[in-house]
Amino acid sequence: MARRKFALFVSILLVIGSHVPGFPQETIPPVSPAILTLEQAETTALANQPRLLAAQLRARAYTRRIVETRSGYMPQVVFNATGVRVADTGTSTAAGNITTSAISDRFAYGGNLAQLVTDFGRTSALVSSARATADAQSDIATLTRAQVRLNVIEAYYRVLGSEAVLRAAEAAKTNRQLISRRLSTLADNELRSTLDVNFAKVLESEADLAVVRAVSTVAQQRVRLSTAMGTSTPVTAQLTEPPTPPDSLPPNAESYMKTAEEYRADLNAAKAQQLAANKFALSERRMSYPTLNILAAAGQVPFHDHTLHDDYAAAGFNLNIPVFNGGLFAARREEAELEASARTRDVQEIQLQVTEQVRDAWYQADEAYRSLDVAARLVTQSKEALRLAQDRYEAALGSIVELNEAQLNETSAEITNADSTYTYLLRRAELDFAAGLLN
Repeated sequence: MARRKFALFVSILLVIGSHVPGFPQETIPPVSPAILTLEQAETTALANQPRLLAAQLRARAYTRRIVETRSGYMPQVVFNATGVRVADTGTSTAAGNITTSAISDRFAYGGNLAQLVTDFGRTSALVSSARATADAQSDIATLTRAQVRLNVIEAYYRVLGSEAVLRAAEAAKTNRQLISRRLSTLADNELRSTLDVNFAKVLESEADLAVVRAVSTVAQQRVRLSTAMGTSTPVTAQLTEPPTPPDSLPPNAESYMKTAEEYRADLNAAKAQQLAANKFALSERRMSYPTLNILAAAGQVPFHDHTLHDDYAAAGFNLNIPVFNGGLFAARREEAELEASARTRDVQEIQLQVTEQVRDAWYQADEAYRSLDVAARLVTQSKEALRLAQDRYEAALGSIVELNEAQLNETSAEITNADSTYTYLLRRAELDFAAGLLN
């Protein structure tokens, strides 16, 4: 009884002490979720993937360029404070100066204002170019998001596929171990030759090797999944099975073309960059136009030479008309127009690439879909062939080589069938990416 009370007392002290500051705390390792769904993996990747976060930050940075360019519309106001003490008070003028106030004793403060009246649309074109460039960067961030989602989906399905292959390899290993033990027993009773036992042992070793490779593949695919999710911790959670694949694909790839034309982020980014180049070329053409500004200045001169006034104020305008600059504006205009033409060709090139990618992805998805039924029939046929080979072997009508060949074919069919579903799901994800549906 005394021991129980003492143990209870010690337990209470430990519980209380665990909440007292300075009491040594036990470190509890983080527990990873027991189950990881595809949606959870995508959410983690979108929150953690550095490449996506960097693209989003750059997109935000480019929006500030719009404000930078648009600031040309705003009035520019500066404050000045100037103090002068002349060493030689008898000085009234100096070489290189027209006004004498520059070398007179004084202290003055005031402000200057400059307001653009018109530059005949050059600033407007620059703002439009900056806005289109920001849109292009936003599309690049959208493309990065789609690529991150595709990488996660691909890694997720590859883990499931490799685990399905592992289960098929383990089942084949178990079956071959049973056959090997059975043949060893028959050989011990002189009902089968040692050659048959050796063949069975070879197949058993091959099954062991297939399991070792499958285990390694599963581990590698889980590492790739963690990288795709933007985490350095290996994924140990159980992955959930995906939903049943769609019954069939659309009849042809052309049904995805319009979707890709509208949603492919890289194509939209190229179009936005083309627009930005055209607007910049327009602004370069307008560099040779006049620029009209309103100028104003006002201030106080609390300490000054007796020849100066106590304050000052002035207003005026400045009309800047470019006349000759050695062909600078013409060269800049030509450069911008050539770049705009090149951007047009870039859009055409990406359109060709998108068309090729959509059609190629559709053909691969169609092949994977058709392979589902073929793989299932192949398993049925290989099992039947294995059953017949076993019956022939047991009836002494077939050889161990024939039986081993049937076992190899059945194992290969099982592995192919196990991976076919996930291959089809992966091909559908690649088709969705090519059509711009993963944005």
